[in-house]
Amino acid sequence: MPTVQYGTRQIQYAHIIDNNLKNAYITVDFYEGVILKSPPISEAKAIEAISKKGRWILEKMKLVERTPQGEIITGSRLLYLGKRYYVQVIHGAGVRTAVSFNHSKFIIHINPNIPDRNKSIDMALDTFSKEKAKLKITPRIEKWSHITGLNPKGISFRKLDKRWGSCTHANEIIINSDAIKLPFTAIDYIIVHELAHIKHKRHSKEFDKEVATYIPDWKNLDEMLCGIRL
Repeated sequence: MPTVQYGTRQIQYAHIIDNNLKNAYITVDFYEGVILKSPPISEAKAIEAISKKGRWILEKMKLVERTPQGEIITGSRLLYLGKRYYVQVIHGAGVRTAVSFNHSKFIIHINPNIPDRNKSIDMALDTFSKEKAKLKITPRIEKWSHITGLNPKGISFRKLDKRWGSCTHANEIIINSDAIKLPFTAIDYIIVHELAHIKHKRHSKEFDKEVATYIPDWKNLDEMLCGIRL
């Protein structure tokens, strides 16, 4: 597998040639790693393409680097505000499943005799994400609303299947509670993106210009968020 040196890091990637493509593009996935898909190009051009996107690739690798879905046990890692933290699972008879975070690790209390352990932990993690999203993200929405002059009629947090956020026709902002797993730079982009929909309901040049006014690096952030499976 070819490798590109980017600063002190090495980026391994797979290069897939597709004669139907006009341009090269890069994807980053937990299972498949870094993949460059392009029309026929030289090795030098492939290295150049990876190098130009080096910073973006490393940032996205941090986000998709997660424990594969399955049983969460002591030693697993969970994403929170862009970083992965150690998990400690504590078993205790009679306790309800609960998740806490002490700024250095996650602690999950659970009854070892619970019928569906994984489902119970998933539900507790969803509750944790919603509570922390409301606590951490709400003030940032208020800040960006003041900066942009775009005021939502309401704010809510819930788990969304394929979106990081949404703005309703009534100008209510909905943020995916899983956004609490992202770094604040990405969270701020999501907020500004949805606030911009108060003024521009559809994606357009005017919409892009509105977002770029406050988040100049929005294209890289949008590309980084695209396809992340949390």
